[in-house]
Amino acid sequence: MAINKNTKQSSIQLQYLRILNKNIRKPKILYTNLIHFMKGKHRVMKGDIMARKVAIFAFNGEEMCFIHALMNALDTKDKGYDVKLIIEGSATRLVKEAEGEKKPFTALYVKAKDAGLIDCVCRACASKMGSLESAKDQELPLCDEMFGHPRMARYMDDGYEIVVV
Repeated sequence: MAINKNTKQSSIQLQYLRILNKNIRKPKILYTNLIHFMKGKHRVMKGDIMARKVAIFAFNGEEMCFIHALMNALDTKDKGYDVKLIIEGSATRLVKEAEGEKKPFTALYVKAKDAGLIDCVCRACASKMGSLESAKDQELPLCDEMFGHPRMARYMDDGYEIVVV
């Protein structure tokens, strides 16, 4: 693979090659992770282990789908991944329903919120679904950089793998 010094990925690869040269004592781990870099699977250093970055977009407003998004965000975080949960589409309605009500997903929602996993709520969708004020009251970050919606490209640019639920 040719290294183009003008791309973000190649600068990460060059930094990683410098790390590889400084850490010859663990070449197998570093070499394996260098291959992931070269394949475009960006990772974040956590000690000697590379942790994956995952952005989970919860679009579906069905409670069971939202529960699965919450469970996977919490589980992935427990496994040491860098996780961000983005609440989009009809799922933004559930932000309001989780507030103070005893829904099947309320405990998981509060746990994810307290763990800081909710990176943002879509401003346009929350407005349309009637949950914008609730999101503001809960002090959840609102995203609107793409015509009122969060940009997936922002997360991809930061090296996150996108999962849509």
